[in-house]
Amino acid sequence: MLKLRLSRGGTKKRPVYKVVVADSRFARDGRFIEKLGFFNPLLPKEKKERVGLEAERIKYWLGQGAKPTTRVARILGENELMPMPVNGNNPNKAVPKKERNKKEEDAKKAPKAEAAPKEEAPKAEAAPVEEKK
Repeated sequence: MLKLRLSRGGTKKRPVYKVVVADSRFARDGRFIEKLGFFNPLLPKEKKERVGLEAERIKYWLGQGAKPTTRVARILGENELMPMPVNGNNPNKAVPKKERNKKEEDAKKAPKAEAAPKEEAPKAEAAPVEEKK
């Protein structure tokens, strides 16, 4: 399967990425089919030098069935080369794991306590069941 993805370059703690089309089985920084642009995350978002893309070639590869990764899809969406992907929802990502586990335990206990008063609906009496001897 063909992927539009980022290939890391640059030095330690100073990343610069190439936007490439590659087979999904190839290594991240390994062999690729074609370079389609670059992405420099260290520059401010307002600078035009942050992202450089070859729009015609990207459209060609998307037409050939290449699938962009999540990050590349966002970059392409920001540059209006494809529709912007929907944002994911992970509200617990920023919460430390120990606190996350405490909240999960509290959430499991709380609905049971709240659910009991709500179930006070009138109950229909069941007919007596005869026992066999």
